[in-house]
Parts: sequence; structure tokens; C-alpha cells
Amino acid sequence: MANKGPQVGMANKGPSYGMSRVVQDKIDKKYDTEVEELLVQWIVAQCGSGVGKPESGKLGFQDWLKDGCVLCELINSLHKDNKPIKKIASSSMAFKQMEQISQFLTAAESYGVIKTDMFQTVDLWEGKDLAAVQRTLMSLGSVAVTKDDGNYRGDSNWFFKKAQENRREFTDDQLKAGKGVIGLQMGSNKGASQTGMSYGATRQIQ
Repeated sequence: MANKGPQVGMANKGPSYGMSRVVQDKIDKKYDTEVEELLVQWIVAQCGSGVGKPESGKLGFQDWLKDGCVLCELINSLHKDNKPIKKIASSSMAFKQMEQISQFLTAAESYGVIKTDMFQTVDLWEGKDLAAVQRTLMSLGSVAVTKDDGNYRGDSNWFFKKAQENRREFTDDQLKAGKGVIGLQMGSNKGASQTGMSYGATRQIQ
């Protein structure tokens, strides 16, 4: 999606100079305000109105997620039972906020987000790469839609489904479906002798 409008400066950061300023400008250009709108819409639908809504723009998005509370609520909402994060508490202390962001990242990876799609804590907390934060959340949404386990809330068209072959494990429904296919194949061979149904090299069992 094309990025529209002027880019907003970084929060809580002094001026960057030389190459670091050039690199930061490139990172800023990757941040997508349309993706931001979609993610806010999903997170509110997924978690409920209690998480509030950020002011539009990169700084508002960062400030909304920075203490880790909304992120932890989000990953917990994708689990019906056995929530991965047991305690979520708002805190003004930097290490507590970063700890909660880290807990979210660990839980998101366990949920199925691949390492290459994960942002680093400083990307969010220091505003180093909010485009990476968007990428992680988009990937999380895709995993949730793909799982289709009843815990996703929102429009399923908001995210792409992951390729089915990338799933690490089969669900009970998938296993049952697989058995059904085998049953149909067996049924089509009714009337054939046991030896006539064998595949490959034959061996008589006494």
C-alpha cells in the first residue's frame, strides 16, 4: 500500500545525524498509515473497547502500544483457555513496560509468528522501527485467521491466510478429514480381494 502524507518524527528521540538519519528516514517511509488503521480496527474488535484507541499517526500508535498492556491483551484474547500472560499491569516504569513487550513477543512466537516477522522490544519502546511492529501484528493476524479456532474476532478478509503446509501441527478436524479421505478410498475398492488391494511388492501373510 502506498504511504500517504508527511511522516511524523520519532518520539522520545533526539536528532539523528549522518548515516543514522538517512537509515531512520528509510525506516520511517516503510510505516503505513493504512496498515495502522487496519491494525487498530482489529485490535479493538479483538480485545474490546476497553483497550481504547490511539490518536492517528505513528506517535499515537507507538504511545498506545508502548507499555505492552494492549499487546498482552491481544495475545491473550487469541487463547480461549490457558492464557499465555498471567498478569498484565500498567506501569510508568520503563523496565516493566519493556518486560511486558518481551512477554508478548515470546507468546506471539509460541502462537506461530515466525522469527523473521518479529520486531525487537526497542523497535516499539524507543520508536526505532514501528514498521517492524506493524509487520509482526499483521503476521499475528494472519496466523489467527489461518488457525480458524474460533478465537479470532473481526473480518477474516483483513489478513491473508498463511500457506496451509506451513502449519506445524494438524488439528483434530484435519486428522478426522484425513481419515475420511482414506475411508472413501477404501470404499471405492469394495469387492476387491485383500491381495488385490495391496500396493507395491506383495507378500502373503500366513
